[in-house]
Amino acid sequence: SELIKPYLGSKYRLTEVPQNLVFHISKHSGPVNEIQWCPVQERSHMLLSASMDKTIKVWDAVDAGCCLKTYSCHYCAVRAAQWSSCGRRILSGGFDSMLHLTDVETGKQIFSSQNEFRITTLKFYPTDSNIFICGGFSPEVKAWDIRNCKVIRVYKAAVQQTLDILFLPEGKEFLTSTDAVSRDSADRTIIAWDFQSAAKISNQIFHERYTCPSLTVHPRESVFAAQTNGNYVALFSSQRPYRINKKKRYEGHKVEGFAVGCEFSPDGTLVVTGSSDGKVFFYNYHTARVVRTLSAHREACVSATFHPVLPSLLATCDWAGEIKIWQ
Repeated sequence: SELIKPYLGSKYRLTEVPQNLVFHISKHSGPVNEIQWCPVQERSHMLLSASMDKTIKVWDAVDAGCCLKTYSCHYCAVRAAQWSSCGRRILSGGFDSMLHLTDVETGKQIFSSQNEFRITTLKFYPTDSNIFICGGFSPEVKAWDIRNCKVIRVYKAAVQQTLDILFLPEGKEFLTSTDAVSRDSADRTIIAWDFQSAAKISNQIFHERYTCPSLTVHPRESVFAAQTNGNYVALFSSQRPYRINKKKRYEGHKVEGFAVGCEFSPDGTLVVTGSSDGKVFFYNYHTARVVRTLSAHREACVSATFHPVLPSLLATCDWAGEIKIWQ
């Protein structure tokens, strides 16, 4: 990409809040569950999207705003998809309980396996992209090794569903958010795990009676954030005992049962989140105040993600199957 070339190898500049629509992409015929920029800087013009229409698409979302490839390896909704660290493969999981690792260029499956449950979330291990963790409609979360197509660890959570997975820096520990919320107890909403031993480190992290559909880690500080169905983003320490920051929370947007994602900008100065009313909210990370709102979509905006290199480029997607690029 000619637009990205000048930024390669230089330090990421301060994130600017985007204001203008660059591309309006709408080739999906069902809700878009997930979007992710390619993590390899030289290929970061590519945006991955996973949809309820059973497809995964890769877009040129920087230069042309066009669809480059469509992958139809799933026969039910694709709930989760991730780039590999090399940017040449896509890992996906769906409501057909299938796991696929697809070669981006050829579209062929390098790895395919039938899982025992419908998949809602999966993440590559941070330092070894042969290993990934997946969770879904099951009390268990599983770690897989792609090389031998085998489950190498099982994490038993005693819940009905895992909503999201987040590796903490270095990958020794990870978090799962779950549907375990009842009137008399709020434990197991967020669980911290030891990756190697599969032991629970803590299940008493979040005490509010809301589920947390999305987790994200700060790029520079030892904190992580959780999107909550209480219509706010909560902040926690990413070091034991993972205490919540009671003085700071990001509120104003709406979640209302949608799996609305949240994330930090690459420089850590902003918190960005979608909203069930179609808006995108930008919060100042330090003050928790709303910096700006963007009227992005007519349907629920379930994801908003900053480009890893370009300091003001943002991709958003919604429940109507639309993807928009902003600058």
